[in-house]
Amino acid sequence: MRDVLRRCGLNMETVQIPIFVESRYRVNRKRIKKAVLKVLAEQGIKGPIEISVAIVGDRKMRSLSKKYKGEDKTRNILSFPLAEGEMTYLPSEKLRLGDIVLSYPEVIREASQKEFLVDDRIDELVEHGMLHLLGIHHE
Repeated sequence: MRDVLRRCGLNMETVQIPIFVESRYRVNRKRIKKAVLKVLAEQGIKGPIEISVAIVGDRKMRSLSKKYKGEDKTRNILSFPLAEGEMTYLPSEKLRLGDIVLSYPEVIREASQKEFLVDDRIDELVEHGMLHLLGIHHE
């Protein structure tokens, strides 16, 4: 993985990934960063880049889903690409792709149902969210 990242000009100096986690949840931050870097490398995206990831509870996710999707329900992931909506000038040399928000309780439920490790399910969802931030959508 490191060789792929180096060939693409990516490393932790060129890609900033702030991760915000509600205090009661334990996540592997290094794995989350690795999942982000993997997608950037696979898509040939070069730095400097910033993507934020938030791990929240169901109440917060339900609130975000209601506000931004018009649905009064929780969900596993929401992506907020900065390329959508009103354009804002940000004085920086950094490409800010947007935000990924995961509901930790929903991730746990899904991992249990699918008999996955929670970290593996988080990796899948972060990679999925990254594709959305890059404008790659599913049907």
